[in-house]
Amino acid sequence: MSSPAHLVLRTVFGHDAFWADQERIIDRAMSGQHSLVLMPTGMGKSLCYQVPAIVMGREAGEEASRRSLTLVLSPLIALMKDQVDALVARGVSATFINSSLDRQTRERRCTLSAHGLVFG
Repeated sequence: MSSPAHLVLRTVFGHDAFWADQERIIDRAMSGQHSLVLMPTGMGKSLCYQVPAIVMGREAGEEASRRSLTLVLSPLIALMKDQVDALVARGVSATFINSSLDRQTRERRCTLSAHGLVFG
């Protein structure tokens, strides 16, 4: 239980263990595999992309020539904002880009989002 994913789970999110299939899904993401994840509301889908994004971002930070970006596509503007606010409060580089923003703000966020999570 001392993998980078478990460390992020504990230090960033304050949890000691993954739920259900989260760890298996996260391991697939970390190994570059795709997953289609269907879970009921409140079962922890977000951690399935947030944990790998944070781990890979930290690893990319160790090598200046690499960049790590995780793009999350969501149709729910309010959910994007809530998740970004929660991540930023935890010290994670995250932003959202959607139709609620003017063009200049969207372009600035695209330029600044070379690292981190981007919800769009």
